[in-house]
Amino acid sequence: MKFNKKYFLIFSSLLLSEIAIATYANGFIRHTFGDFLAVILLYTLVKSFINISANKAAIIVLIISFGIEFLQLTTLQNHYPFEYEKLWKLVLGTSFSIGDLVAYFFGFLTIIVIENNIKNWHEAS
Repeated sequence: MKFNKKYFLIFSSLLLSEIAIATYANGFIRHTFGDFLAVILLYTLVKSFINISANKAAIIVLIISFGIEFLQLTTLQNHYPFEYEKLWKLVLGTSFSIGDLVAYFFGFLTIIVIENNIKNWHEAS
């Protein structure tokens, strides 16, 4: 474990963006672009504290994202503690969507493309 300030600053910016999206946006921006950004948000959080390869971190985040989405096929949302119900529904969702899986996958691909381009740029210079 090693703190990475660069990734944490990106995480913080994305967190503020996600809060703004959850608070003020609707439609495509909230339901699709927000899910796309959520994968990148989680990735930058992981990379802020854990020193692992970009590919491993991206795969872990994709598995977590898909796992949370598939949990929405269960009755888990019916068992959220009442006092935290709104927060849990916002964070974990309430209904399964293949569109969400697609958004997560595109977030994953974006991470891989950006990180590989950065790696190649550093190797070239």
